[in-house]
Amino acid sequence: MASMDQETIGCTNRAWCWFKAIPEKFVSKIKDAASEGKKLGVEDPRRIVHSMKVGLAITLVSLFYYFDPLYEGFGVSAMWAVMTVVVVFEFSVGATLGRGINRGIATLLAGSLGVGAHRLASFPGEKVEPILLGLSVFLVAAAVTFVRFYPKLKARYDYGLLIFILTFCLISVSGYRDDEVLDMAQKRLSTILIGGAAALGVCILICPIWAGEDLHNLVAGNIENLGTFLEGFGSEYFQTLNDKLQDHKASLDGYKSVLNSKSTEESLANFAKWEPRHGRFRYRHPWDQYLKIGVLVRECAYRIDALNGYLNSEMKTPPEVRAKIQESCTKMTSESSLALKEVSLAIKTMSSSSIADPHIVNAKTAAKKLKSLLKTDLWKDTNFLEIIPAAAVSSLLIEIVTSTVKIADSVHELASMAKFNNDVLMQKENGKDKVLRVPSIEGSHNIAITVE
Repeated sequence: MASMDQETIGCTNRAWCWFKAIPEKFVSKIKDAASEGKKLGVEDPRRIVHSMKVGLAITLVSLFYYFDPLYEGFGVSAMWAVMTVVVVFEFSVGATLGRGINRGIATLLAGSLGVGAHRLASFPGEKVEPILLGLSVFLVAAAVTFVRFYPKLKARYDYGLLIFILTFCLISVSGYRDDEVLDMAQKRLSTILIGGAAALGVCILICPIWAGEDLHNLVAGNIENLGTFLEGFGSEYFQTLNDKLQDHKASLDGYKSVLNSKSTEESLANFAKWEPRHGRFRYRHPWDQYLKIGVLVRECAYRIDALNGYLNSEMKTPPEVRAKIQESCTKMTSESSLALKEVSLAIKTMSSSSIADPHIVNAKTAAKKLKSLLKTDLWKDTNFLEIIPAAAVSSLLIEIVTSTVKIADSVHELASMAKFNNDVLMQKENGKDKVLRVPSIEGSHNIAITVE
């Protein structure tokens, strides 16, 4: 009995401690959530603006429920306007516009087809009507579902095809019990159009977020990250900075974000195709060219990732072996870095510039010199295992130079297709001045010009 009483007391104490710790855990969770929310807002303040825009759009369409004159005109169907805003409003203008157009057209077509199917099924009589309606639902749902597997249609119209199935089924099935099917379809379509118009109006008119601009900046930033890595690799690998190596190590990891950027680039390109002309981007801007550049940038990033592995490799190359390739490798990394950064700047400023060409020529010359060096008999008195890391690094650097050339050519092709400014790079300074970068024979120089 005494032992049972002690066990009961122990369980009671543990339960009390658990309940007593609930407020502390709750407060801790709130603090963690607040900290995470602050971090998200600091990383991209546009998230806060987007959240407020969604709240505003939902509030506007909710007026159809709050005011009797509006509610009497639409009835319960007014809720479809609220639902449309919730499912259509996306982060960027392109995503919102794509979803809105998909939903509007799909609802119109499916509603018309549903009303037509209902009318046709009612002619033979009440006994045959449910059979014909069921058959039409089966055929339409099966056919449209199969169409959703087409890659090109799935990329841009998957949401519209899904809404088509949903609307057709709702109209045709509910119309069997409701004689006013045409009035129901008309109200549903009108409220969906109202909700879509509210979402698009708020999204475009209040601090618009353009997917095309995000894609443009993302590709330029990825190229710049590759250039930043190559800028610090030579001094890091050959250890020419001594005590400053730790500062460079922090800047060598930026390329890793490029490795997983494929899905983001494809989504942004898809959304950008829905967007109208805005800012510096003309109608029918060559968004697909950004995807081609992104493929080449990732190929270069994979080679850089393999190159990065030799910084901390256990197989160390003796200093005398590294010294034989140091000059050529350092030249290739520095010139490739400068070329990539110039290409990135050309994309950011939408300028067709030839400033990167001299750096590419120098990098190709260094690569050619290194190839000739590797074919000589400089390695005959060296241990073969000590040569492998240096030969691998040399080979990767030569491939990176080739990738740099391909990236630069693709950017030049983009500049031609998008009609970038010719041979002049402009960059804002302090909101007023612009720096015009003009190519020269020896390289490039800056000319500060104040533009009124």
